[in-house]
Amino acid sequence: MTTYNFDEIIERRGTDSGKWSYFDADVIPMFVADMDFRSPEAVVKALHDRVDHGVFGYGFKPSQELLDTLIQRFATRYNWDVIAEDFVLLPNLVSGIYITARAIGQPGDHIVVNTPIYWPFVSAAEKAERPLDMVPLRLIQDDDQTMRYEIDFEAFEASITPQTKLFILCNPHNPIGRVYEKWELEKIAEICLKNGVIICSDEIHCDLIYKDHKHISMASLSPEIAQITITLQAPSKTFNVPGMGLGFAVIQNPELREKFNKTYETLGVHPTILGQHSALAAYRDGQEWLDQLLEYLECNRDFLVEYVQKNFPKVHVSIPEGTYLGWLDFRDAGIPGEPCAFFLEHGRVALSGNWEAQNCEGFARINYGCPRSQLEEALDRMAEAYSRIGQ
Repeated sequence: MTTYNFDEIIERRGTDSGKWSYFDADVIPMFVADMDFRSPEAVVKALHDRVDHGVFGYGFKPSQELLDTLIQRFATRYNWDVIAEDFVLLPNLVSGIYITARAIGQPGDHIVVNTPIYWPFVSAAEKAERPLDMVPLRLIQDDDQTMRYEIDFEAFEASITPQTKLFILCNPHNPIGRVYEKWELEKIAEICLKNGVIICSDEIHCDLIYKDHKHISMASLSPEIAQITITLQAPSKTFNVPGMGLGFAVIQNPELREKFNKTYETLGVHPTILGQHSALAAYRDGQEWLDQLLEYLECNRDFLVEYVQKNFPKVHVSIPEGTYLGWLDFRDAGIPGEPCAFFLEHGRVALSGNWEAQNCEGFARINYGCPRSQLEEALDRMAEAYSRIGQ
């Protein structure tokens, strides 16, 4: 067995990294969902082999080997039977959200999301000229400074009107880290089936699941639910290959898939050859790396939670069930202004913020998909800045 060193510090400045070039060189970037680990060796080798071929033409359709690998993976990991025709390869997962928002319904029809939510869900509705109905998740805070969210099903169902055509689900949920249970997904599906609402299920973090939790794909629940569901996945988060540019939709309803593809064709974009090769290598040969990554991330998660409890009085933190994203509630912390701006100025740490549009003022997201020493240094800087409030 190969042992992977996730403690290794890999210099990413000067490598065209959006994460590491966005802010000044003295800032530790913990904002974008991009891990600071080397991708699986199988992926690196597959890319070397393809580059050595030296010709990089168009790839009009996915390789049968990639499709067969995905079909087998879905059967064994998600207990979901799919066929090659169900797949639509994409340049990335976000493009799938944008395509779905435009393909379902007409301008003026409504889209529903649960907040807080990954920002492209909001911008996709805006660009598609669809009014967005944001239904807040129910926040539950505990005495030990931890917090979790639950779906407010009464509010969710009340938000749906005859003009509602699409619900965009995030599972595992970014930024709160929930991995929804089967009964929750069944309740969502029941409401959507009853009201004729299509479900777009963003499952990009579906392989980043911690112990005692299990990912269930919405469309795997039943053939009836599959007929109203567009599932979006990608290798990018799991295997840290977002720069390769590949995602895919799984759509088992032929009419729904045709609507999706007609909108897709208007964009003039397509996935890349290197993206397909990296995806095949990752899904086929990357499991050993992924198993070790999950152990490391779970330890990082626990370190983050314990650090907040010890060093940030009045701050609540999520305990993610999946993803590598922590969610912090600074509303009672007495921070002057917006938390991300505060920690950027006073701690030189960049968090993901600006959640005000979703009525989440005072919250921030932190990416702990990095070497432990980097996470610790960022938290130390934040704690030092936090300790000086009011001085």
